[in-house]
Formats: sequence, C-alpha cells, structure tokens
Amino acid sequence: MAEKELGAGIERTFAMIKPDGTQRGLIGEIITRLEKRGLKIIALKMIKPSIEFIDEHYPNDEAWIARLGQKGFTVFEEQGLSPKEVMGTEDQLEVGKQVREWLIKYMHEAPVVAMIIEGIHAIEMVRKIAGSTLPSKAEIGTIRGDYSVDSPVAANLNKRAVKNVIHISENKKEAEHEIAHWFSADEIYDDYTRSDHTVMY
Repeated sequence: MAEKELGAGIERTFAMIKPDGTQRGLIGEIITRLEKRGLKIIALKMIKPSIEFIDEHYPNDEAWIARLGQKGFTVFEEQGLSPKEVMGTEDQLEVGKQVREWLIKYMHEAPVVAMIIEGIHAIEMVRKIAGSTLPSKAEIGTIRGDYSVDSPVAANLNKRAVKNVIHISENKKEAEHEIAHWFSADEIYDDYTRSDHTVMY
C-alpha cells in the first residue's frame, strides 16, 4: 500500500489515552475534544501493551532521558525542594532513567487507547488540546488541565510516573516513529472525508 500524499499543511500525529484515562472513563471525552476541533481520526484501537513494547515506544537516547529528569528538577526548584533529597541524586540522567522505568510500569497498568490523528498542523494542534505534560502547569480547558492535578513532586516522592491522562507525539520525527510502532498500514483508514471539512478549510 503506497503512502498517501497529504495536502498542504496536513500532518499526522500519534496520541494515546494512558491507563489512568481509560480507568477513569475519559476515552469518549478525549476523542470528542479532538474530533470537535476538526481533527480526523484515521486509526484507533485499545491494547494492553507488553513491557517490551512500551520500552520500544519511549526513546532510549541519553539526551531524551536527561530531559525527562530535568522536567522534575524545574518543579523541585519552584517548590524549594532539593533534587538530591527527593531523588537521591542531582544527576538529571540518573533521575531520567528512574522516571523512564516508572513510565514503562505505569503504561502497563491497564489498557491504553492508541490513535492516529490527521489534520492541519495536527502535531501542534493536538499538543495544544492536551496541554502541558505537567498537569499542575496545564491550562484549564486543556485535557490535562481539566482532568489531572498530578505533578513531578508528588510522583517522584511516591516513586511513580506523573499521571497525565494522555500521550501526544512531540514532533514529526517522534510521530512517525510512534505511528509505525503502534499501527500497521492496513490498520489505517484515511480514505474517508469528514463532511464538516468542506466548510472548515
């Protein structure tokens, strides 16, 4: 199956409703928010991924892992907390490795809902709808701002991942990797037209 040529400004991104989203019955609400914005869902499935599958989902390069650790450090500083006291180290890479392990464990707690979303500037648009990855910083009106109150301080103190309802690809490269990782070509249904798109753009 040849890859479909997308129109001007049209992108594809990957989104996943995380275990806390499925456990709290937020699947319909999240999909509704995406579709009402005019975004087109072209692939969708519920799956209970293996630990190995989740491990391959997340990047394993040191720069990405260190940035994962750095996110929590920013909040520690704002709260006047010492990273060493909370995490046992001030090394962002070491903290990132711990957080990555917690993420993998968290993603295996319950089924997730994976989807491919297509639309104008879909990567940026879906990230805007989802809100900041740190729910305590997410704006009200976003998915994370409305449905989660978690933060790295609470999560790290309890040795777990931040529960933030949904995962969204961060950029085009990440979207391409995640789409290929979670879906085969025959699971993608892009050959339909949304009726409202004729009046939206």
